[in-house]
Amino acid sequence: MAACGSETARTLACRDGAAAARLKVTSIFVIFLTSVVGILAPVLLARFFKGKPAYDKATLVIKCFAAGVILSTSLVHVLPDAFAALSDCHVASRHPWRDFPFAGLVTLVGAIVALLVDVTATAHAELHGAGYKPVGTKEEMAETKKSAESRIESGELGASCGVEIDQRRRGDAEAEELVRLKQRLVSQVLEIGIIFHSVIIGVTMGMSQNQCTIRPLVAALAFHQIFEGMGLGGCIAQAAFSFGTTAYMCFMFAVTTPMGIVLGMILFSATGYDDSSPNALIMEGLLGSFSSGILIYMALVDLIALDFFHNKLMSSNSWLKKASFIALVLGSTSMSILALWA
Repeated sequence: MAACGSETARTLACRDGAAAARLKVTSIFVIFLTSVVGILAPVLLARFFKGKPAYDKATLVIKCFAAGVILSTSLVHVLPDAFAALSDCHVASRHPWRDFPFAGLVTLVGAIVALLVDVTATAHAELHGAGYKPVGTKEEMAETKKSAESRIESGELGASCGVEIDQRRRGDAEAEELVRLKQRLVSQVLEIGIIFHSVIIGVTMGMSQNQCTIRPLVAALAFHQIFEGMGLGGCIAQAAFSFGTTAYMCFMFAVTTPMGIVLGMILFSATGYDDSSPNALIMEGLLGSFSSGILIYMALVDLIALDFFHNKLMSSNSWLKKASFIALVLGSTSMSILALWA
């Protein structure tokens, strides 16, 4: 409890409600603009490459950078903050928080829930696809189809093979649609996890009256939102949503943290709870742990493992695999460095 008392004394020396309010209003606009820049950058870059030979390779590298950002967000930012909130002296001295590692438990629950959603949605998509499973790589199927078409034109194969070609084309289209559905599911679940995280950041800042904490946090969160936006934007770009859906998802990411700041300011005005109150710390710890579990699962299973072990384009190009790995490391390193400030 002595450590708790000294921490309170340091906090009281920096408490200034009016100065904190001015910093928070400034942060709303700064964080909104940087969020827009971050999430739109990969989306616009993908649209620039669309229709060009390098489109698939560019979106893959962007997605690997995004995977690194999201994995680092979950392990270096969200999870440590959740553990810190639930181990704070105001919380850890209470029953049952001192008796069990709830942060780890809720992280586990988040990962299992993400798995359940992933399995259920994938099974539903496959059930409504025609059940066609393509054999071989996309390049092999295209070569087989081209060879068969030329043999039909030369009279070597009968018209019945033309029907088979049509069936294969339909099967290819269905397989590609399943891939798109999976990519869209990944993007949507990722956005849910990131929105949880963004709300926690915003509410925590909004409730804080500590100007010494808020001032450096504004600049750090600006960069944080740029890299996190690039991570989510890379996944949205590869999922090839319609313009309306892409705009909606980008808008929701951009406004979530500013809305969280406003909500935190309202909560402080209405209840008097600041970001160091036990109830606020418990809420921050539980929501942070849950979103961390979601993000860890999605980053490792649906982004990194899917691309590095099951992507035919990457397995057939050694230089693309190296470039993707470098992008993954750059994404995770960039986000990890920001943990020095936010």
